[in-house]
Amino acid sequence: MPLIIGIATETLPGERRLPVVPDVVKKYQGLGVRFLIQKGAGRQAHYRDDSFDDVDFVDTAEAVFSRSDVVLCVQAPPAEHLQLMKPGSVLVGLLQPWSSAERARLLAEKQITAFAMELLPRISRAQSMDVLSSQAAVTGYECALIAADHSPRFFPMLTYAAGTIRPAKVLVIGAGVAGLQAIATAKRIGAMVEAYDVRPETREQIESLGAKFVDTGVSAAGSGGYARELTADEKAKQAERLAKAVAQCDALITTAAIPGKKAPVIITADMVARMKPGSVVVDMAAETGGNVEGTVAGEKTWVGDVLLVGPTHIASRMPAHASEMLAKNLLNFTTPFLKEGALALDWEDEVIAGTCLTHGGQVKHAGVRQALGL
Repeated sequence: MPLIIGIATETLPGERRLPVVPDVVKKYQGLGVRFLIQKGAGRQAHYRDDSFDDVDFVDTAEAVFSRSDVVLCVQAPPAEHLQLMKPGSVLVGLLQPWSSAERARLLAEKQITAFAMELLPRISRAQSMDVLSSQAAVTGYECALIAADHSPRFFPMLTYAAGTIRPAKVLVIGAGVAGLQAIATAKRIGAMVEAYDVRPETREQIESLGAKFVDTGVSAAGSGGYARELTADEKAKQAERLAKAVAQCDALITTAAIPGKKAPVIITADMVARMKPGSVVVDMAAETGGNVEGTVAGEKTWVGDVLLVGPTHIASRMPAHASEMLAKNLLNFTTPFLKEGALALDWEDEVIAGTCLTHGGQVKHAGVRQALGL
């Protein structure tokens, strides 16, 4: 019997992405596997059932989870679906490994080999599998569009019969993948863009996109490409210099996030109060607590004359391309352990071992065990 890969409809409200797309399914099929897809699973990502060739469709998610050898997902499935998975089966997706000890225990107890893509090692060989980076590119793009859409000012310079309208000034906080995409998108729209990141090595990247680097004199270079947490004195110095840049911008986009941790509050209520009337703030980190004091996840909040936007499920706002990018990442990750239509997990491979959340009845990832107190 060929290996069966299952795809069920995502259950998290607001999640519209799909972990496979038709072209990627064909590549999997070339490896000798069969697909079991819940009817309508791709509808919200604008992939109709008839766009998938030579796959088996079922009516329920229960059928997918109970019959599949490998389940690909975007978000962590609910417990009632995980309970149906066969011992020894494989689950791959964005499983939010730090968020639930109960889910980690369930995966282990059910003898499920779970790969959480958030745990993917930050090495060059794994770049083509990096789901966090591909989806961050989508969120950065979307945040720039959200800011432009909510701003009462033109982003580009506009010349008309009576004179010239100056371009809006946009400030982007954080120059990771999402921040750099927000910078690039705001520049393409025509705004004047400034950007800040606590990692000094990002200055060259920011300036290469045509933006001005805001230098606060504080460095927080960390390991694995992420920033470390700042000391109290460093935060005070950062806040003082950053407040001046914030007060001068028309639109502020914040993108600072630390995987598995609450988002750092960088923009205080006092900074927001000093912004110009009509300014708009887009807090990309709203789902994990927010970078801006006063942000409410999923809401638009007026603080005086400043609009705070706390978007959620941002990548799902562009589900077709977000799904395509995600699907290719998952294909690149899973291909090495699909051999002639069967599973062949190489535990000497640092990518496979490093991404593993549970296997053989145990929570394998030491960092997750520590974070969850397991």
